[in-house]
Amino acid sequence: MTNQLGDFAISKHETHRASEKVDTTMKILVFSTKPYDRECLEDARLAFSHEVTYLDARLTEATVDLAKGYDAVCVFVNDQLNAIVLQTLAKHEVKVIALRCAGFNNVDLATAQSLGIQVVRVPAYSPHAVAEHAVGLVLTLNRKLHRAYGRVRDGNFYLGGLLGFDMDGRTVGVIGTGQIGTVFSRIMEGFGCKLLGYDKFPNDKCHELGMEYVALPRLFAESDIISLHCPLTPDTHHLIDESTIAQMKEGVMIINTSRGAVIDTQAVIAGLKSGKVGHLGLDVYEEEADVFFEDLSNQVIPDDTLSRLLTFPNVVITGHQAFFTRDALQCIAETTMRNITDVETNGTCTNEVTAGSVTKSAIKHGQT
Repeated sequence: MTNQLGDFAISKHETHRASEKVDTTMKILVFSTKPYDRECLEDARLAFSHEVTYLDARLTEATVDLAKGYDAVCVFVNDQLNAIVLQTLAKHEVKVIALRCAGFNNVDLATAQSLGIQVVRVPAYSPHAVAEHAVGLVLTLNRKLHRAYGRVRDGNFYLGGLLGFDMDGRTVGVIGTGQIGTVFSRIMEGFGCKLLGYDKFPNDKCHELGMEYVALPRLFAESDIISLHCPLTPDTHHLIDESTIAQMKEGVMIINTSRGAVIDTQAVIAGLKSGKVGHLGLDVYEEEADVFFEDLSNQVIPDDTLSRLLTFPNVVITGHQAFFTRDALQCIAETTMRNITDVETNGTCTNEVTAGSVTKSAIKHGQT
């Protein structure tokens, strides 16, 4: 027997059984949920005694008062956890913020720590999901699959404009070689690509794949394809900007499945117009919060920059779906419930993140 979950199903044997139930209760308010989130979280909740309420709304300064009376809030990538929101949560005696993701760039960790609010995350769910999606963007852009699909459906079998290139022998630059970057690198090595990497903390697994770690200027100058797998930090904000694009090969392919603000969107649009950027694949966008995860198909998209990007034939954008596999959603839901339970029962959690813990471990091993 299965629970239908949108366009896929979760088997009962793949979730916690009621016989494994943990007897601890917290009142949890879950923001930014869709039906697929609720299904997975409800299945995971069967192993615990928590009282859970689900909201479609994002957590913002305008919605934070909804958390009054709850012990914990559960949030996603586009929820706002700035100082004002955190102070209001503290006033309402919320004790825990549970992130349903690995990245924590949307949380003012220093303020949360000063207010005594514990922040927990899901540091690893399915690096394969995101890495495989990144590879899918590479192949789609290279072989023009998005354009070919539309043509053939219209009875147009003409090949002009669909010319691609062999992946074998191409140089791929990987920025960020944590878990996702490593899986991506392994797949690209299987295509016969030469691997260049940049990371403050080189990964032995990538060395074993034949990756050469280099400085960013050389990676930019030599890479045919550049894929971003780094967290968003002050150092990586607008890492791809006018000056770095100028260092790249003519016609470079740029892939971003990490965080939108790693790329300066205006700079990459200028690169597309000049031909410096030959292909752009995005699963994230720096102003995505009011657009992604929503159905705007019957509306005019209010974001002029995003609308401009969508006009380029050599740009493919997906709506932050790289993580979206059954395996990843199950892991996220189960880890989230376990994190909250660990805080309630032990006062600590191995997946807790604080301002002081954003160190080598958090950046090296963090997914996005």
